[in-house]
Parts: sequence; structure tokens; C-alpha cells
Amino acid sequence: MAGIYIHIPFCKQACHYCDFHFSTNTGLKTNMVKMLCKELILQQNYLGKETSIKTIYFGGGTPSLLSTAELEMILETIAAHYHLDLEELTIETNPDDLHKTKLNDLLALGFDRLSIGIQSFSDEVLKFYNRTHSAAESLDCIKKARQTGFDKLSIDLMYGFPAADHQLWERDLKQAILLEPGHISSYCLTIESGTALGNWAEKGKFNPASEDFNADQFELMQKRLEDAGYIQYEISNFGQPAAFAIHNSNYWKGIPYLGIGPSAHSFDGRSRQHNLAHNAKYIKALQNGQIPYEKDILSQDDMLNEYLLTALRTIWGVDLTMVKKRFGLDLLQDKSPFIQALTKDHLIHIENNHLVLTRQGKLLADHIAEKLFV
Repeated sequence: MAGIYIHIPFCKQACHYCDFHFSTNTGLKTNMVKMLCKELILQQNYLGKETSIKTIYFGGGTPSLLSTAELEMILETIAAHYHLDLEELTIETNPDDLHKTKLNDLLALGFDRLSIGIQSFSDEVLKFYNRTHSAAESLDCIKKARQTGFDKLSIDLMYGFPAADHQLWERDLKQAILLEPGHISSYCLTIESGTALGNWAEKGKFNPASEDFNADQFELMQKRLEDAGYIQYEISNFGQPAAFAIHNSNYWKGIPYLGIGPSAHSFDGRSRQHNLAHNAKYIKALQNGQIPYEKDILSQDDMLNEYLLTALRTIWGVDLTMVKKRFGLDLLQDKSPFIQALTKDHLIHIENNHLVLTRQGKLLADHIAEKLFV
């Protein structure tokens, strides 16, 4: 089994925090869709011809900018060249794109899960982030999506907005819980070089929130969402019991996937590759029958370290039996002093021979994983 990720590298405008690959120039959109389809055809054997495709995920960028015909062209190309046994078909969307006609079209195309980029229910925060929608549009699109027939809804929130206290974040969490989406993804506002926020910070025009402030908001989020019945099944992802994201969960479990489009990454179980992050050059290369990518062959140590990094972030944790069998490493023995110290500090525990982070340990997930690396 495997998944396919389609990167749609276009947005209406640039959010002030975003450093993903995208362009606000949609003049290349028609040719881009054609080349996405061409790459899908050229890569049809990447995962193995008989491999079942369980999930398809349209990310970006803003995939909801594509027309119904453009989305249909991509889906038809996948159906014609891949063995589909779909369990989940997701598209990332912006609230202001989800009008009634768009929702009906997405449902008719077979999409069964919407990932909606809300970020905040505060117009003040949305304006600061340079989002294209309002808080009212967020509430309205969720209502319309349910009326259309979408049962699987995921919303994105962002914490770490610099403020005097946590009231804005409390209100965002309260509103999200009242809406009862099956899934909530939440990420900390990070200041990246080359973004508007990054430039403001470098010039002293913007002061990011402190690490302690962000940690307090992370812990507040954990408590509020868990009290509301959500399970933190990955550091940044909360789901009701039957609403975990299948596509992203497969990433964290090391299941192969094919990434299509500029900047998209792929993993076949032994190597990783990533496409060129440049729209015009990507299109030109595909027009010449070439896929512009770089490939990295993974060593056993690379694969183990990647597994430790991703598995520790999840509710399932690190499978100690699998690590010993596949990689020949007895973590409990080789990393004994460190694991004992973490256990004593209530940052980690062992459950059914799995190494699992505690709620407090999740704040230090990446640091702990690095200490376990070989």
C-alpha cells in the first residue's frame, strides 16, 4: 500500500508566515496541471505497478484554487495509471474558496475529506497573518461543508501569536471545540527567513513570542482538546477516535508515497527524492520529458533515525521489538542511561514494548529523538 501527494504551488496571496513553495502568479496554472499529469504518468512505476494506492492528498499552496475540470484531469490521470483502493481522498482548502458550488463539485469528484486552513477565528490575527478569509467565512464554510455532505472535516489552527496573554488562543480553542470537527491540526507560528514576518523580525519591527509563551499555549491546547475528547495522536494532530488522518499517519509509519509537483517529496522505502522547487523550471523540464529531482539513498542509520524522529511524535511511539529485529539495535540497552533519566523525569514511558512520550515529553520530542539517534 502507498499514498500519492499532489503539490499545487499557487496561492491568491502570500501569508506573512509561510515559507512553503508557492507562487501568487497563476498564469502558469494550466500548464502546471498538464505537467502534473505528465509526471504522474512518468512515475507510474515508482511505487510498483501493483501497489494499491490507499490515500491521495492535494496540498499546497492552495489546491482549492484549481477548477473542477483541472482537479478532474488529475484524478482521472491517477485512476488510469495507478491501482486504486482508496480509503481517503483529501484536499486542502481555504474558507473563502468553499462556496456551495465548489463544495458540491468537490464531493462529486470523490473528495471525502476537507482540510480547511482556518488558522484563527480572530479577524485581528487573520489580518496580521495576511489570510484571505474572515472569521465569519470560517464558520460559514464549515456549516456549508456539512450541509453538502462532508463528514470528514479537519481544521488547521496556529498558536504562538504574540499577545499579552492567552485569551485569543483560549477563544480559538473554544470555538474550534464548539464546531466539533473530527480532526484538528495545530502548528506553532515560526519565524522563517524570507517571509514577511522574518523580514520584520530582522528589522526589529516584530517581536516573536517567547519559547515559554509558546510552550504554555501548547500545553493549554493539549488540555482543552483532550478534555473535549480529542486524542493527540501526533505532536501537532488531534483527532476524535475514528477521525485520524490516514494519509499523514502513513507518513509517520514509514509507508511509501509518491510526491508530484514542484518541491514535492517521495519515499519508496529505501530512498527519498524531492522535486525542484521552481514552477517555470519544473514545467520546462517535464515538457522535455524529464522529472527535475534529486535523490538520496538512505543508509540503515538514516532509516532508523528517521523512524525514531517520526515514531516518537506519535501516540504509538517507537516499537522496540521492530527496531531490534530490523536494525539490530537494543535501544533499552544501548541508550539505557538516557532512557532511565527520561523515565525518572516523567518524559517517557514504556508501554507494550513501545517507547512513548508523556504529555510533558512531547514538548521535547525532537530533542529526545536526536539523543536516541545512532
